[in-house]
Amino acid sequence: MFEPMFMRLSIPRNLVLSLSFAVAFSCAPSARAAKLDLRSDARTILDQIYSGDLASALEGAHLLEQENPEHPLGYLLEAEALWWRIWCTSAEFKYGMTYPRRRAKLAADQHYLDLAVKISALANAQIASADTPESHFYAGMGDAIAARLYGLRGENRATARYGVRARERLLRVRDLDPSFADADFVLGLYNYYADTLSAIARMLRFFMGIPGGNKQDGIRELEHAMAEGTLTPLEARFYLAISLHNYDQKYQRALEIAQPLVQKYPSNPLFQLIVADLHAKLGHRQIAADQYRVAAALPFGDPDCHEHIQALVRASLAAIDKK
Repeated sequence: MFEPMFMRLSIPRNLVLSLSFAVAFSCAPSARAAKLDLRSDARTILDQIYSGDLASALEGAHLLEQENPEHPLGYLLEAEALWWRIWCTSAEFKYGMTYPRRRAKLAADQHYLDLAVKISALANAQIASADTPESHFYAGMGDAIAARLYGLRGENRATARYGVRARERLLRVRDLDPSFADADFVLGLYNYYADTLSAIARMLRFFMGIPGGNKQDGIRELEHAMAEGTLTPLEARFYLAISLHNYDQKYQRALEIAQPLVQKYPSNPLFQLIVADLHAKLGHRQIAADQYRVAAALPFGDPDCHEHIQALVRASLAAIDKK
């Protein structure tokens, strides 16, 4: 069959990553009107994820799934724990920043993608009986979880398809409850990244029917999530700090945003790495070096994660020595 020319265009890597990160990072209910009364064990799982105790987080998520098999939250928490392991093992040190760049397909990815399908399916079943912000939020997160992995693997069309669908779900959340700050976190990332694309990427976005964004709106939405979100304030801090570092070179502001992550979760080496990168960019070489070494000494996830973090630290310290 005839394939439209725009479907044969090669999509720039920045566009793919922008789309995947813009829609992909959250696992929370609403902040005010549709706020979930989360069980204490769900909050414990999130603390374990952010602390770097991924094994305990996965165990807790599995128990939550067994006790509530028809609710998306347990599966979403499991996917979130798996994502941080993917983040850890995929990260590179490049241009003075630690960040995932590109990863090949792995057999283990299928379970992660199956979780995304499960989350969306359970949420869609809820929507059929009750058109609530919460149910649309989970439906959107199922698509978003898939989008971020497809983006990391460079699967452009799948990233765009799932990303746009997730955005539509999250806009529905906002229609139903404008105060749903956790949805603002995800939509804020979309707005920020969609407005940072190159001219060529913007053209391809137009051909693919991908909506645009506004960076300043995105920053305001991320700040709203940081201030009012139920479960996304920490992730909003993490990704806003990375974005200001990578795209705007606002290193001091990014450091101010990121510092509370290390203060709250000093055992997470990924948070330590991000803050150390910012100190290095600001010329604080000794502080950066000390923080890199702290990151190398901290456990995270499994031995593969720990080994990879140590390699990142070696690359980071070598970059400081060259200055």
